[in-house]
Amino acid sequence: MEKLRIIFMGTPEFAVGILDTIIQNNYTVVGVITAADKPAGRGQKLKFSAVKEYALTHNLTLLQPTNLKDEGFLTELRALNANLQIVVAFRMLPKVVWEMPALGTFNLHASLLPNYRGAAPINWAIINGEQKTGVTTFFIDDKIDTGAMILSSETEIVPDENAGQLHDRLINIGSTTVIDTLTLIEKGNIVTTIQTDSADIKTAYKLNKENCKIDWTQSATNIHNLIRGLSPYPAAWCNVSDKNEEWNIKIYDSKISIEEHQHVTGTIICTKKEMKIAVENGFIQILSLQFPGKKRMTTTELLNGITFTPEAKAF
Repeated sequence: MEKLRIIFMGTPEFAVGILDTIIQNNYTVVGVITAADKPAGRGQKLKFSAVKEYALTHNLTLLQPTNLKDEGFLTELRALNANLQIVVAFRMLPKVVWEMPALGTFNLHASLLPNYRGAAPINWAIINGEQKTGVTTFFIDDKIDTGAMILSSETEIVPDENAGQLHDRLINIGSTTVIDTLTLIEKGNIVTTIQTDSADIKTAYKLNKENCKIDWTQSATNIHNLIRGLSPYPAAWCNVSDKNEEWNIKIYDSKISIEEHQHVTGTIICTKKEMKIAVENGFIQILSLQFPGKKRMTTTELLNGITFTPEAKAF
């Protein structure tokens, strides 16, 4: 059985859960590669990635290259003498990096490939109303998320589950799948499956302001799926107007009511404790939201301090 010497590459919290499982299973991690520190917040203080925080706490060798083709970085990488690299939510690697270790470089992706290749697979699976998703390990090649698949693990998406909740479950499922993949590699028992493309493959596009905006002309189900697929981050948003004022608000939690009504799409209907928005085939009840300059709050908390007129609209 080959002794593994692993380099781990990743940046966000999702990657930390996988790295921690690798460490807890007593694998040798000879180095960790993560994103360079970035200024964040009003004070523009340098912010460490979640993976960097973990690496520092556990005294792991850490590299933060800005250019993955830089000769200095490549020299440092070779000096770590790894025979395997694992990538979880990092960035596209140049060939000189992914082909360096003798046993290859594999990636853990949070979807059932070939569906949902790209930057936001957890979000888009929920936004598109999928009933199942999962994780896949695959050997990296020169395109994004297209390499030969090693293992996949499937899970049902729970009704009304949001992206944050699914994210946390997929960390656990992904951790198990990575350890199973490492066991196969150690024993030399890897059998891969080539990904096959088809016209109906769905893509996990990068999230931006435009594709996070709520279109109130959509069906109640589509709007609800968008809200939960973007909760808690980056959050679905829309504009609200009332009494000659206009706000850009974020919506985090909602419920659907399918029923006939006579209200114009986007009309906001409030009681003292409830707020719902009329859509073509019913209502979206808003459970938690955030107004500009305010903290996230429940609708009941919001309605304690603000009253909407019958002319209030979401658009």
